[in-house]
Amino acid sequence: MTRRDAVIRAEAAGALTLSDARRLRADRARQVADVLRRQVLYGEFRSGALPAEADLVREFGTSRNTVRDALDLLRAEGLVERCPGVGTLAVAEKYPHGLERLLGLAETLREHGEVTNEVRTTGLIAPSREISSRLRLPEGEPVVYVERIRRLNGLPLSLDLTYLARDLGEPLLGEDLAHNDIFVLLERIAGQPLGRAEVTLEAVNADPHSAATLDAPRGTALLMVERLTHLADGRPVDLEFIRFRGDRITMSGSMNRS
Repeated sequence: MTRRDAVIRAEAAGALTLSDARRLRADRARQVADVLRRQVLYGEFRSGALPAEADLVREFGTSRNTVRDALDLLRAEGLVERCPGVGTLAVAEKYPHGLERLLGLAETLREHGEVTNEVRTTGLIAPSREISSRLRLPEGEPVVYVERIRRLNGLPLSLDLTYLARDLGEPLLGEDLAHNDIFVLLERIAGQPLGRAEVTLEAVNADPHSAATLDAPRGTALLMVERLTHLADGRPVDLEFIRFRGDRITMSGSMNRS
């Protein structure tokens, strides 16, 4: 009986395990890379060094060539470096951004360093009908526009385009936008807390302007977050389009199935 016949017979009997299947090495390498990627990004290799190839072979029950392919995938992503005579070293770490609480970026990342804001432009603009509709404003009523580059420990992290209701946005422009989250300032000006936000996440390719602004390669994948934030009384006041460098931040949260 050939190995192919054995695999087919095992499949028919419902006894096929993942390690039994004759799968492409690239498929297995992706599986290994996915597990290692998370460990690298969350700093689980405290010494900075990944386990030796022989240890990874035993852990994942695969071949040395598959492990090497997986490490090559991580190296291509800029997450590890393979140093002859030393091994494979983790060289990148992503910052966690939770999805369970409505927080500004500085509030979210305060344990990881200093968030600073470069305010690129501010002022009143005539919004599109879509923006007016999202903020529940009369068509043609001006809104306040704020555009910022946000940095963590000096490294560009996101490009934020923010549209604000005028009665709250104009007083905001007199505040220190370089060192404060807009959320904190909005609550102070409104005299009430923020309540909830509707959030959409998707991957987009960096256009030439966004890439240059964020010091990222042109066409690289960015994490695009669209967020409409409401005050506690339900009024929508802040519409944001945020382009995050996907190699520097990860979104996470927990879900319950009721």
